[in-house]
Amino acid sequence: MKEGSSIINTTSVNAYKGNAKLLDYTATKGAIVAFTRGLALQLVEKGIRVNGIAPGPIWTPLIPASFTEEECANFGKQVPMKRAGQPIEVAPSYVFLASCPESSYITGQVIHPNGRLSFYIAKLLIIRYC
Repeated sequence: MKEGSSIINTTSVNAYKGNAKLLDYTATKGAIVAFTRGLALQLVEKGIRVNGIAPGPIWTPLIPASFTEEECANFGKQVPMKRAGQPIEVAPSYVFLASCPESSYITGQVIHPNGRLSFYIAKLLIIRYC
């Protein structure tokens, strides 16, 4: 990869809070957080940034495949916005890290679009600067 490149890994809120039902998923997502931070340190001198995105409850095919009908009906209601997010609501975080000049000083970090403010902050940054 050339200088100025950006690597963005996808992890999960479960890496930080745990999930007894999705233990293998949670463990691998936690490993991705550590990998992201280590790789960022390894590649910083080459001018390559490495960051991650750790979405909160996002409605994906994993949800109905993993949860009961009742769990699906309640999925996402535990966050302040009282709903699960959609993939389109996570996308601005990737755009910001991948292509905005204002993200050039960010490496080894994980953005958390999780039904609170981080999505809106990323979206505002994209609208303003990209």
